[in-house]
Amino acid sequence: TMTLAQKLYEGQEIGADGLVGLITYMRTDSTRLSDDAVSAAREYIYESYGKEYVPEKPNVYKKKKTSQDAHEAIRPTSIKYSPSVVKKYLDKDLFRLYELIWNRFIACQMEAAVMETTTVFVEAGDYLFKAASSRYTFRGFLQVYDETLEREGEVVEEEDEEVVDEKLPANLAVGQSLDTVGMVHHRHETSPPPRYTESSLVKALEALGIGRPSTYAMIVGTIINRKYVEQRERKLYAQDLGLEVNRLLTKNFPHIFNVRFTAKMEEELDTVALGKNDYKSVLDDFYLPFSDALEKVSKNAAAIKKSLQEVTEEKCELCGKSLIIKWGRNGRFMACSGYPSCKNTKPLPEDQEKHQHLAGMKCELCGGDMLVRSSKFGTFLGCSNYPKCKNTKPISMGIKCPKCKDGDLIERKTKKKRVFYGCSRYPECDFASWDKPSNQPCETCGSPFMVMKYSQKRGEYLKCPSCKAEIVKEETAVAG
Repeated sequence: TMTLAQKLYEGQEIGADGLVGLITYMRTDSTRLSDDAVSAAREYIYESYGKEYVPEKPNVYKKKKTSQDAHEAIRPTSIKYSPSVVKKYLDKDLFRLYELIWNRFIACQMEAAVMETTTVFVEAGDYLFKAASSRYTFRGFLQVYDETLEREGEVVEEEDEEVVDEKLPANLAVGQSLDTVGMVHHRHETSPPPRYTESSLVKALEALGIGRPSTYAMIVGTIINRKYVEQRERKLYAQDLGLEVNRLLTKNFPHIFNVRFTAKMEEELDTVALGKNDYKSVLDDFYLPFSDALEKVSKNAAAIKKSLQEVTEEKCELCGKSLIIKWGRNGRFMACSGYPSCKNTKPLPEDQEKHQHLAGMKCELCGGDMLVRSSKFGTFLGCSNYPKCKNTKPISMGIKCPKCKDGDLIERKTKKKRVFYGCSRYPECDFASWDKPSNQPCETCGSPFMVMKYSQKRGEYLKCPSCKAEIVKEETAVAG
């Protein structure tokens, strides 16, 4: 999104007007708009929607304490470049982003929507039922920007909840007797707070004053790429490595690793900019305690590293010494205690269980056993006779490629670290799927595999890529 915004900011060719910068500077969270921009927007609203849609006074929005107000809010550079004017000059994604910025800008200077809500209470013996219905008597800014309509346009799988708009019957009156049409029972239980998604995590960072709009994508990308968290079903799950790193950092640097640190530092830097504080005293307040803490941790680095190791009863198959569990950038793994003379490593037993279907595989070069190994690029199969034999191969999912019927499906990653599934015979076979394949044939059309899907409302389910038939999780469990 930021890449597209950069293109809109730098400019696009708009017919006879040539290269035109369509939006103002986009790396800002300011809500301030120039008087000229507001005046132009009010005039556009009056001419396009009518007098009743123009507020008596321009709408002004409060800024957050942490907002960087050096730039205006993100807005179109000129009212004359409406979405209808520029659409033929922009590709699909650029246009969608520009239209969003345009609509939000115009909507923010329109009158509020007015809604009429009717609530009905129905007595039924000892029970009291409640029903409500709402309707707009004046849509106001919703004429331009309606988030509900935006959501209805999304793929159903990505919606958090279904948009329901049921109207109450007309001519209801106090004391009227109602017939029971049907009863639906719902049991509501207290549930734990939902896990963060990428978007809800960014909202939390924003609320705490941590980071800036231009850094949020990098923050989320970093914790995923370093395997501090794992993304499953669009939710973020903390991993052992992330939990351990967090424990060590918060224990040894409590002053820095707390949610108030960034916002507090920003406030102090603002006092320097305003001439109310001396920059050296502000930097000393941060650096001197940090330097002392860093020195103490550096002295104890060896002890801290050793405390994270765990001795096992398993022996190294290369030299016979005990294997220990160590931490690396990619999580925990087993390594020979004789390092550096012996550099044998292997995944944890629980990680090897995930690949039981690979047990007994032999190296086609030397006949040695193929073992599951780990690296910064993920898990792979490596020859047990390493370093004499350096044969490696990707880990198969146990599913034959549906396109060439010869290769195996393996997990792969794009340059941007996004996971997808493809054929082991690439580039001879170019089969690829974003969805994780499951080794379950489709009973409807006979497809040799189905793919795993997830939605907020339905949970996990399988879907056939050919005929689109679906199997919910409960049915899958029974079939298995």
